[in-house]
Amino acid sequence: MTTPRLVDHAIVGSGFAGLCAAIKLQEAGETDFVVLEKGSDVGGTWRDNTYPGATCDVPSQLYSYSFAGYDWSNSYSPQPEIQSYIRQVAADSGTLDRFLFDTPLTDAAWDEAERRWTVTTPRGVWSARFLVVGAGALEEPKLPDLAGLEGFQGEVFHSARWDHGVDLTGKRVAVVGTGASAIQIIPELQRVVGRLDVYQRTAPWVIPRNDRPYSRLERAALRRVPGLRRLYRTGLYWSHEAYVPAFTLQPRIAAPARLLALRNIDKGIADPALRERVRPTFAFGCKRVLRSNTYYPALAADNADLVTDPIAKVTGTAVVTADGTEREIDVLVVATGFHTTDLPIAHHLRGRTGHTLAETWERTGMAAYKGTTVPDFPNLFLLVGPNTGQGHTSMIFMIESQVAYVLDAIRTVRRRGLAAVEPRADVAASWNRSLQRRMRRTVWTTGGCQSWYLDEHGRNTTLWPRSTADFRRRLASFDMEAYS
Repeated sequence: MTTPRLVDHAIVGSGFAGLCAAIKLQEAGETDFVVLEKGSDVGGTWRDNTYPGATCDVPSQLYSYSFAGYDWSNSYSPQPEIQSYIRQVAADSGTLDRFLFDTPLTDAAWDEAERRWTVTTPRGVWSARFLVVGAGALEEPKLPDLAGLEGFQGEVFHSARWDHGVDLTGKRVAVVGTGASAIQIIPELQRVVGRLDVYQRTAPWVIPRNDRPYSRLERAALRRVPGLRRLYRTGLYWSHEAYVPAFTLQPRIAAPARLLALRNIDKGIADPALRERVRPTFAFGCKRVLRSNTYYPALAADNADLVTDPIAKVTGTAVVTADGTEREIDVLVVATGFHTTDLPIAHHLRGRTGHTLAETWERTGMAAYKGTTVPDFPNLFLLVGPNTGQGHTSMIFMIESQVAYVLDAIRTVRRRGLAAVEPRADVAASWNRSLQRRMRRTVWTTGGCQSWYLDEHGRNTTLWPRSTADFRRRLASFDMEAYS
C-alpha cells in the first residue's frame, strides 16, 4: 500500500481559481501545498478552449486578477493572450514548483479518524488537511444526444476540444448550437468553409462588442501612471454591475440594452425573414447575453444557412432535420456547452458519511453554503461552486472573494486549535432556501427560457442572484458561528 505524502493543502485545478488559491496561500505563509492539474499546463478553460475566434466577453482589465496587471493588447482579450497572462502570473508567483501536471484527481475521501483528506491520483496519494477544489464549471464538454451521431463518417468534435489538424477550407461544415462559443466560431468558419449550416434551437440576445486595440499611448499609461489601471478597472466593474437590477429585480430596466441588441440584428442582417428567425422570443438576460459584431453578418452570408428545424438524426454523411431535409456535410462541430449543473468533480469527492458529493446533490440538489462549503464534507472548499456564476461580469472577482474567505477559515482553524470545520446543515439549508427564494424574482426564472443555468428540476443552481459586491460583503470574514 502506498504511503500518502503529508501536505497541509491540496488544490485541484490550475485555472484562474486554483492558481489564485496557490498564490494567496503562499502570501499568507501557508506554503505547504500541492496543486494537482489533470492537464499539461496552467490555464484551465483558457488552456482547453482554443477554437477559432475564442475571446473573452468581459473586458481585459476586468477579466484579470486585481493583484496582477498585464499589458493587454485589446479591450477584449483573445484566448492566446489570456493563456499567456495566466502563465506569466504563475511563473512570477514562485509557486510552480508545487504544481503537478498530467495528474488528475481520481478520488478524494475524508478520513474521519485522521481528520484529513486522502487524495488519490495516478501519480501518488496525498494526505491533506484542507482540500481546495478549483476544477471549474466549464470543464467537461456536454455532447448533444443526436441519433446516429456515432455513425457519422466525417470529422466531429466539440468546440472545447477543437481539432486543429482538420483543414476546413472549402468544406461543408455544420455547427450545432448558437451559444457563447458558437457565435465566436461561426464568423471564423464562414470566411473559410465552402458551406456552413448553423443549427439553432433558440435565438440568443447578442449586443455589439465594443472591442478595439489599445493605442501605444494607452498601454504605456496603463503600465506607468500610478493608480490608472485600478481606476479604469473600477469604472468597468461598476458599469457591468449596472446590469444587476435588470437581471435580478426588474427586467424592464434592460429596455435600452434590448433595443441595442435589436439594432444589432438590423445592422447585420438585411433579409427580413432571417431577421425574424434570429429575434429572441424570451426576456433579455434570461439566457446569457452575448457580444458580437460579426455573428449576424456571418449568418447573412451567401455560403451560410440558419436552420431552425430540430435535428432528427445524423447519418454517415448528413444531418437530417424533422421536416425530412437532408444536408450533406464533411465536418460536424458541436458547440453545446458543458456539464454545469452536474459537476464531474463531484463524483470523485467522498465526505464524512462515505457518500460522494454527487450522491449528496442527487438528494438535495446542487448547493453549497456561500457557494464554498458543504455539510458532511469537512475542510473542503469549493471555488466557483454552486450559485457563484456570473452572466454579466468577471468571475475572477468572485474567485478572489472566495479565496479570501477560505484563507480566513484556515486562519480561524489554526488560531482556535481545531481539527476541522464544516457548515452546520441547518445554516446551509437556510442559506440555500433564501437564495432560491431570491432567485424566483430574477429574469433567469421569469424570463420564459430554458438555459444551462437551470438543473433538471428547473432550479437555478449556477448563478448568484445579487450583486457581486453583496457576495464579497457576505464572504468578507469567516463566520465560525455557522460551522461545527
